[in-house]
Amino acid sequence: MAFELKQSDLEALLQGGCFFGSGGGGTITSARHLAENFVAGDYYPAASVRVVDVADATKGDAVMVAYLGAPVAINQVKYPDGPVKAVAMVKQHLEQQGRKLAYIVPPESGALGFVVACLVAAHFGLEVIDADGAGRAVPSLPMLTFAAEGVNPRPTMLVSQQGLQVELNVTPRGNGEVNGCSQHQQDVAAIIEQMVRPIVAEQEFGQFGGLAMWIMDTDELARALPIQGTLSRALRMGRLLQQRELGTAAEVVRYLEEKAGLGARALFGPGRITAVKEDTTGGFDVGKVSIESDDGLCTVVYQNESLLAWNSAQGQPIGMAPDSLAYFVEGEGQQVFSNGDLLLADGRLNPQVQGRPVSVIGIGAAAPLRVPGGLILDSFMEQVGKLGYLGPYLPLFDNGGVK
Repeated sequence: MAFELKQSDLEALLQGGCFFGSGGGGTITSARHLAENFVAGDYYPAASVRVVDVADATKGDAVMVAYLGAPVAINQVKYPDGPVKAVAMVKQHLEQQGRKLAYIVPPESGALGFVVACLVAAHFGLEVIDADGAGRAVPSLPMLTFAAEGVNPRPTMLVSQQGLQVELNVTPRGNGEVNGCSQHQQDVAAIIEQMVRPIVAEQEFGQFGGLAMWIMDTDELARALPIQGTLSRALRMGRLLQQRELGTAAEVVRYLEEKAGLGARALFGPGRITAVKEDTTGGFDVGKVSIESDDGLCTVVYQNESLLAWNSAQGQPIGMAPDSLAYFVEGEGQQVFSNGDLLLADGRLNPQVQGRPVSVIGIGAAAPLRVPGGLILDSFMEQVGKLGYLGPYLPLFDNGGVK
């Protein structure tokens, strides 16, 4: 069902997006700075944006748009200039072919991913599609359904906040397009990932840039976006958080299972965060979050997004990607945080979480993310392998937990 989002709705959207982002998807801090400047004027023709279902997106082409890079580096941005300029390049590319851009697609679930998609759409007077490429946030492009479904990633537009433009038009192996061959397009997405990360890490880009890629016509959308209703899901969750309707991890799990149709489980806690160690390199925030309770020590390992959770009392991970790992903080104040929100700019633990009860909640991954032998699951397993886990995928639920 289509609905309008106004500036007053963005706080709920970004809080819900943060919860479903598995510790990533951009920080609440960065999303709020952008949302605060969503007012009608020269930059935004109107302070509202329309969100539509995949089935109703029939008026033109769509493109995925996002910020790419280290979440903490994006925290002070007031306007999504990089993504806007990247989409302007896509519009020009389509117009030269006699085509029209009508929709913006978020890359993933997350505070920043959802807000940027909405604001870029509002800037151009376009609509946002109520779906994304993962139902959680991911650290690399091949983990998104656009890649798994073989959507052509050519051309890819990458633009710095200051306007430095890069257009990538990587050709698949062989000589030209390979229509309908998803493996070739998956290979290209992986190559693009390997190319853009070093670019955003350059000083001129400052660890982040605006990305626009995967141009889709109406016939491709349903195939490319099997995980639907994610913005509306985040909005509902965010409103409950704003209204203080969910006070404990047990209440959150009950809501996710009974109202959102998701498999969920409290994996650890409540405990208290005792340490966060982080390093920003190559366009990623990489770190570990330590949470202590009477039952042991939980360590959440992240690369922008939370990918592994360990309990010192157990010999295998208690949660791992592609399943999501969400923080829920009890007591007065903000209840959800991304990994990037846990630390202040000077490296100190955010006082909003200091001393408060924190739980780690696991949420079963959507079915497209856990296909055995599939590109997405293999990409996740390669990533967790780099973080020190060399075993098999251990799902939270045998069937993904989807009701």
